[in-house]
Amino acid sequence: MTAPFDGGLGADTSADLPSTRMKRLAVISAGTSDPSTTTMLANRVAEKAVAIAARRGIELAVDFVDLRALAEDVTTALVAQHVSPALQAASDIMRDADAIVASTPVYKAGASGLFTAFFQVLDNDLLIGTPVALAATAGSSRHALVVDDQLRGLFSYLRTITVPTSLFAAPEDWNDRGFGTRIERTATELVALVDGGFREAVRGETWGAYQHSYGSAGGTELGIDLDSDLMRLATGGRA
Repeated sequence: MTAPFDGGLGADTSADLPSTRMKRLAVISAGTSDPSTTTMLANRVAEKAVAIAARRGIELAVDFVDLRALAEDVTTALVAQHVSPALQAASDIMRDADAIVASTPVYKAGASGLFTAFFQVLDNDLLIGTPVALAATAGSSRHALVVDDQLRGLFSYLRTITVPTSLFAAPEDWNDRGFGTRIERTATELVALVDGGFREAVRGETWGAYQHSYGSAGGTELGIDLDSDLMRLATGGRA
């Protein structure tokens, strides 16, 4: 289901990296073919992010989540609220990630149902403050706005921070010289958010200011605010 991804760098070069900081990058692909352009795009962003992070003194370890292998587990979680060990392992990768590359194919002018369903079954608190690079592939450039029109809203609901540059690849884009520049720009923005400690600052300084569901954040959010308007009304008081 999941396998470490070396960022396309081949042999382990961790000994050559400045041993200052260790961060984790989760790469999520909903590609269904093999080989998959959706996965290829995600891997190119990850490879570039690893190289950029290394120059900043960050060792970026990459974990790959193949949603194709989780299709049945995601469906079961949606209809029966049962989380399989494989799906839990993927959720743990997302929880521990300092940044995410999320890549989906486009079907019928929309993101893959498998892609959206995976993020719908995750704990609402799991990704708060996490930097995310969004990417999509399709057979036609007519679908180029799917990333900004649909995916940004989903990840905004999950309270992540998406990088300004989104990526979209139609068949003609792979031979476009400017495509590599866009990939590098996206990866740079993602690493800059990691390097700046955005996720740590949000979680460390404003966690309590977010609305949490009972039992969320891996079961750690178990408190009930008895001073809320709803609780005062429930006990016969006034809001």
